[in-house]
Amino acid sequence: MLEGGKVRQIYDLKAQGRSIRGIARAVGASRNTVRKYLRSPGLPQPKPRRRRVSKLAPYFEYVQQRLAQGVWNCVVLLRELKARGYPGGYTILKDYVKPFRRPRQPVATARFETQPGEQAQVDWGCFGYTAVDGRKRRLWAFVMVLSWSRWMYLEFVSRVDLATFIRCHLNAFERLGGVPRTCLYDQAKVVVLGRDGNGEPLWNPRFFDFALRLGFMPRLCRPYRAQTKGRVESGIKYVKNNFWPAARFVGCQDLNLQGQQWTEAVANQRVHGTTRQRPADMVVKERPYLLPLPPAARLAPFLREERRVGRDGYVQWEGAWYGVPWQWAGRVVEV
Repeated sequence: MLEGGKVRQIYDLKAQGRSIRGIARAVGASRNTVRKYLRSPGLPQPKPRRRRVSKLAPYFEYVQQRLAQGVWNCVVLLRELKARGYPGGYTILKDYVKPFRRPRQPVATARFETQPGEQAQVDWGCFGYTAVDGRKRRLWAFVMVLSWSRWMYLEFVSRVDLATFIRCHLNAFERLGGVPRTCLYDQAKVVVLGRDGNGEPLWNPRFFDFALRLGFMPRLCRPYRAQTKGRVESGIKYVKNNFWPAARFVGCQDLNLQGQQWTEAVANQRVHGTTRQRPADMVVKERPYLLPLPPAARLAPFLREERRVGRDGYVQWEGAWYGVPWQWAGRVVEV
């Protein structure tokens, strides 16, 4: 198309009686171009291009269903769409989902970096689901994240008592192959019972004994400041957004098997947004700085749990009832 000034010049020269050849020579255009502008009642408009059909179009309905179900992570959506034959890439999907997202207001916070082997952050996450019978149920996820390498341990449990909390720690340290020097927690009762007159924590005696036997020191984050343990908070959010939407399981054992595979193949293999390294590679460098695990005999007392024997001489464990000598009825025993 010609510039607006040249188009006006064409009409002016034509009004002066100039020939097509003369007008074309004057404006520096071909005779056919001059004829096109003179025949057109207005400025010629480019022909509209045919709109290309998006590769994602056949999957719009499915994506909208998953968004309505709360699945906004495009990595998870892409994985599910690929399984359904989606031939496109991540960018198309991200651009499609972006207009539906609610804008977020960023909150500034100072980042605190730690040395290798110095700290792990620990917390519970609650995960609700609908069982086969249609009833709403929930499980809890024990999540531990090493502050330096961002290596993650994940374990789902059906209750959040002290015995389970301790057992999850042992499982995590065994998988890790060592113990960090400190572990950071919130104000959970399994860790701290309150504070004294000077504001010092009153540790749960059994948990504090467990920590001392393993050689690590428990630390508390600032009250009402979840950012203090932001690494594990982000880890729980990552589990909820990346692993949980695609989880299909029958019982905790099946779920934990899937969770272990996911942490090894996805969570600890991804390039972390802060370190720009894979946690699986970073933890190899961090392990030499960890404290060694104590002998099994030293940990044996923490592998038992207290239960009260019923009047009928039975004690409950993991959903089943076991008979004990009748003389123990009403007493507290260890299982």
